Amino acid sequence: MMRPRVLAVVPARGGSKGLPGKNIRPLAGIPLVAHSLLLARMCPEVDRVILSTDSEAIADVARQFGADVPFRRPPELAEDGTPMWPVLRHALDAIETMDQVAYDYLLLLDPTSPGRLPEDVAAALQRLEAVPAADGIVGVSQPDFNPIWHCVVDRDGWLANLVETGASFHRRQDVPAVYRINASLYIWRAEFVRREREDWRTHGRHLMHEIPEIRAIHIDDIAGLQHAEYLVNSGLVNLPWLARKVVL
Repeated sequence: MMRPRVLAVVPARGGSKGLPGKNIRPLAGIPLVAHSLLLARMCPEVDRVILSTDSEAIADVARQFGADVPFRRPPELAEDGTPMWPVLRHALDAIETMDQVAYDYLLLLDPTSPGRLPEDVAAALQRLEAVPAADGIVGVSQPDFNPIWHCVVDRDGWLANLVETGASFHRRQDVPAVYRINASLYIWRAEFVRREREDWRTHGRHLMHEIPEIRAIHIDDIAGLQHAEYLVNSGLVNLPWLARKVVL
């Protein structure tokens, strides 16, 4: 039986508003985008790693870390409001056309979430392969503060429970586990990506792969970048590609 073919896509748009130049800003001594590229190189399950970008500056930096940049992302897929799903569909179609190869799985590695590890990719892929009815698997974590206790402002301006039953829980130990999608990793069956034109959350059945909340890093602004720097430099989060030479 042939091993399934896995395509890893690292999307890195050039027009970040919250943190200009975000994808090539340094984290622990290397550009942010390089963390996802080096992680993918450490995953034996991954057959090909590509960068999808509209920015030549990002492409130039990424190539220094072994990035394959086989195409320039079209401008209409690089706007502020462009969802990720059409970007992934474009990348898969472009590479399968270039390679004349059909991939079995697509792995999304968002550069702004560098806390996932090679063993996360391996475990998530193994779980997805074991459940044929699933279309994909998504990285999640348990938030430090359970959103069952979150609140909103009602139409009259008063505090109201986000979850109607939230007020019935008084002890942390009694609250049911809640998970947040943390953007650490996403893996889909390639056939689902080809077939599904809407966003992945609209249709399909998905599994969860949990990682510790401390590694559920997501960088959207300077505070997030500084927090990630602290986690890595203090040793609270260990990124193995920083400690070894990855063969590119």
